[in-house]
Amino acid sequence: MSNVIEVHGLTKTYGDVTVVDNVSFSVEPEKIYGLLGRNGAGKTTIMQILTAQTFATSGMVSVFGEQPYENSKVLNQICFVKESQKYPDHFRVSDILDLAVSFFPNWDRAYAYSLVEEFNLPPKRRIKALSRGMSSALGIIVGLASRAPLTLFDEPYLGLDPVARSIFYDRLIEDYAEYPRTIVLSTHLIDEVSRLLEHVLVIDQGRLIIDEETDALREQAFTLVGSASKIDTFTADKQTLGRKSFGSLAEVTILGHLDASERRNAEALGLELAPVSLQQLVVHLTGKSQIARKAVEV
Repeated sequence: MSNVIEVHGLTKTYGDVTVVDNVSFSVEPEKIYGLLGRNGAGKTTIMQILTAQTFATSGMVSVFGEQPYENSKVLNQICFVKESQKYPDHFRVSDILDLAVSFFPNWDRAYAYSLVEEFNLPPKRRIKALSRGMSSALGIIVGLASRAPLTLFDEPYLGLDPVARSIFYDRLIEDYAEYPRTIVLSTHLIDEVSRLLEHVLVIDQGRLIIDEETDALREQAFTLVGSASKIDTFTADKQTLGRKSFGSLAEVTILGHLDASERRNAEALGLELAPVSLQQLVVHLTGKSQIARKAVEV
């Protein structure tokens, strides 16, 4: 089965500012992808280009094997839930849900209204009277109930409390299991969504710095805690992402896979070995320290 998305050499500039810099990646069908990075990294711009809401300066983008621009065959298979999604102010929540069937061939009205109840969203309330959290909940409901073959969520949870975000994550994974499709989730709450993600794309200052399966990525970084001198010995030939000192003790995050022999060596030196969370890894790799930059570019 061919890839849902193919991106090659994608670049987007605004005057002298480059917001997406020669990015290439592919997205496989029926997987959940995380498009991660700091605010302003270029994530939203990439999603806008994929959904034909802005044009690339250069490069090639293919969605479902075709160019998305002015292509209803492609766009009818996409649902893009944007940050601060806008709807006509005079519409009611129910108007949005009842009209959605005109835009999404796989729309499930009954499922949409079940989500309305879960999110405590007043169906007769006008859009202009919704709180920020309610507006986010409406966007999430549209994204889930659309059952679009390609669904993109761009920071969809603004204003939602932890309970509502948990409902979103639970329903997303449940509905994805029953109705597989390709989902791209752009977020900075990485730890909250890490259990959902099968593949991670990390954008930093417009450049793609990570394109990796989530499980494989988790095995590529570790934190060591112990005697500073022994840590220095163990990490002499390894890439380090960060270091903290506590008197004679140190904590170092290293980038790279450790085999069984290296793990035994660490234990023999009395070093405590711990995994790095996905969020910690992304923070390290997109930080501004020269150490992190050097590790990424090697």
